[in-house]
Amino acid sequence: MPLLRRTRQPVTEQRQPRRILVADDDVSIANLVRQALNGPSYVVEVAVNGLEAIQQFHKAAFDLVILDVMMPFVDGFEACQRIRESSDVPIVILTSRGGSDDIVHGFELGADDYITKPFKIAELLARVDAILRRAEGRHDRQAPATLEVGDLHIDKPRHEVTLAGRPVVLTPMEFELLYFLAANQERVFDRETLFREVWGYEYVGETNLVDVCVRRLREKIEIEPSKPRRIVTVRGVGYKLASAEPAEPKAEVPPDADN
Repeated sequence: MPLLRRTRQPVTEQRQPRRILVADDDVSIANLVRQALNGPSYVVEVAVNGLEAIQQFHKAAFDLVILDVMMPFVDGFEACQRIRESSDVPIVILTSRGGSDDIVHGFELGADDYITKPFKIAELLARVDAILRRAEGRHDRQAPATLEVGDLHIDKPRHEVTLAGRPVVLTPMEFELLYFLAANQERVFDRETLFREVWGYEYVGETNLVDVCVRRLREKIEIEPSKPRRIVTVRGVGYKLASAEPAEPKAEVPPDADN
């Protein structure tokens, strides 16, 4: 069975520039990002700390938020958490090259991606483009628009997930990972493949972003996240989505129970 993967389609229609909010107390970094992105495709607004970022976010609509981790008043983690409470906008954290703990913590709070400092302009542009294409659904998949795996229902066009009829709130990245696994249910994928197919670029081995995203998904769709039966770990290989959650084991009735 061929891999049901994402393929990028050319976008020919005219569209409004995407609005991006960048929060960084380092003015040189903030200006670098603004100069790199401002143009026909993007309009960039800058905040100098997390508190200002939260205030700006609630005053205007943004398509992407980029948050530096270390900022005064309100740091990037708290800003991420507070924005995520009311919006599923893609959130990217900026962190130092060795800040793998920051990256993982950011994902646990609801961030969708990360960019490490120092970064190259080409890398920044490619990463932002990939993130916005994911968020805007600009992928044509050789898979149905809606998928059902047991009592789990995934509606790609509406970006909705229900479990036993109840809505499940996912971040854009969590949705992308769940959709990919559901479109390829019972197929096992290693972290490198998941990172490439879901995140949209090559795997970065010093972080465990895939593991964090899987753990967050399990907390939302598993009866017992510590004993997952939907998103299954195949030891030494990777992860798969089971085609149907195994039924609860029946309790054995003692032979003399009716006596």
